[in-house]
Parts: sequence; structure tokens; C-alpha cells
Amino acid sequence: MYDLGPPLDVTVEPGSNLLLSGPALTGKERLAFDILATGVRNGEGAIVVSNTDGAKRVFEKLDERIDYADRPVAVVDCVTRQQGVSEARDEAQVRYTSSPVDMTGVGIKFSELLEEFYERQAIERNRVFLDSLSTLLMYSDLQTVFRFLHVFTGRVQSVDGLGLYAIDSTAHDDKTMNTLKQLFDGVIETHEDGEPTANLPDR
Repeated sequence: MYDLGPPLDVTVEPGSNLLLSGPALTGKERLAFDILATGVRNGEGAIVVSNTDGAKRVFEKLDERIDYADRPVAVVDCVTRQQGVSEARDEAQVRYTSSPVDMTGVGIKFSELLEEFYERQAIERNRVFLDSLSTLLMYSDLQTVFRFLHVFTGRVQSVDGLGLYAIDSTAHDDKTMNTLKQLFDGVIETHEDGEPTANLPDR
């Protein structure tokens, strides 16, 4: 089981994919990084697929929570090259894609990192955070994003990982939200006032 840590204090089955849903600025990202840090503390791997921040900023956010040096932590950075830093080169802890639109590239780079942790380093428990689905939906239509996520969530499930996916619930219509929710095992909702609430499958 994966322990989500405070404030949720619940556990979920390996292979679970959870949607982090709520209005902007209600702490979705903060909660996701806390959940990742809980795992890193326990010797688990952590992979962040970011189309909102570059790798440097992602590592800073992790560093605020835990000393991740020599830990299995990596980032798929979808923004740095798009911002014109064309000389950004892949390294052990970072893989770059051309932009958030390049979902094929994102999928390949993510699979490389997951394979590195799960198969080469024999890290059997890995947590993944994709930030954010709202950014993907700005660049692509719902059908394309759904297909991408279907493969992505399947990959997380296949290695008994834990997947977290942030979305701004107020930025999309009901059809979009309901379509995407089909892909997830549970939903964690963040609120403007009060702690997040988890709607998880009965265990």
C-alpha cells in the first residue's frame, strides 16, 4: 500500500492513479509534493512530469521538503526548451521534451525514467506526479489528452506505482471532467477553505 501521509492519512493500493482536482491556488501542487516526499522518505522513487515549471524549480520544491540527494528522484521537463533554452540536454535526473504539446515525447521520456528506476535500479515502488492536465488541455483537444493519459496511467499501473494528476476543476466543463475521471481510481479534492478530501475506492 502507498501511504499518502498527512493531512489525508490514507493508504491506496499499488497501481492506483488519483486525480487531484480543485480550483486554482487551493494547494493541489503542494499536496502532491508532500505525497512525493512521503514516498522518498521511505526509499521510494519519485518522478515529476512538469509542464508548468522547469526542472530547477521542481527540485527546489522537493528540496523544501526533503534532502533528495542520492535518492531516486527525476523530472520530465516540458517547459525549458519551449522557453528557448535549446541547449538543455538530458541528464541522469532530468529528461527534456520540446514542449507540453509533444505528448509522444513526454511518454517516451517518462517511460525511460520509470524503466531506469523500476528495472535497472530495482526500485519497486514509484510515485509519479503529472502537473498539470489543465496545461495539456490548453494545447490539445480532449480526445488527444484522453488517449495520452490512457497509456500513461496504464504504465503507472503496470509497475504498481502511484500516479497523481493535477487539474484546475474550474477551468473545464463537466463533460471534460467526467470524461477524464473515467481514467482514475479515485479523486482527491482541494478546497478554498479546509483540508483536502479523498474520494477513494473502497478497499
